[in-house]
Amino acid sequence: MLNIVDDQSRFCPGQIVDVSISGARVARFLDDLALRMGLPEEIILDNGPEGTGKAIFDWSERTGVRLSFIEPGKPVQNAFVESFNGKFRDECLNLHWFRSLRHAREEISRWRNHYNTERPHSALVYLSPTEFLMKTTAPALEALAVSTLPLNTVTQPEDSRSNRP
Repeated sequence: MLNIVDDQSRFCPGQIVDVSISGARVARFLDDLALRMGLPEEIILDNGPEGTGKAIFDWSERTGVRLSFIEPGKPVQNAFVESFNGKFRDECLNLHWFRSLRHAREEISRWRNHYNTERPHSALVYLSPTEFLMKTTAPALEALAVSTLPLNTVTQPEDSRSNRP
């Protein structure tokens, strides 16, 4: 499981849900997100293997996105993502007994849609991430924020992209 969360808006544009996640898969996923949302200046990562391999460093070099890593064993340095992970675990993962990877992806997608569009956040003055984006970004970005919400945007199975490295 890999969660992508914007630290200012708390918006979660996507998650990779799979039994194994390679750095190459993460790089492709970040490319897909960049097409929809643009590139960030920086990505903060823990030290997991999917974020520390050659594929991610090559992606960073190609896109110009700065990679910053938290210190090993210091999740508090990425507190907003740890908070997201806790809410995700409490409000989604702990409530379901997933029958298959497809079922997990469907339920996680539903939860992410609810999280982004309906769940208020105290850090956002009790707005949802989408409401916060709508109130704080340029009108041109409003349509972009809404366009990232369909349920089919969670992840694609790795085999659907088997023609890519």
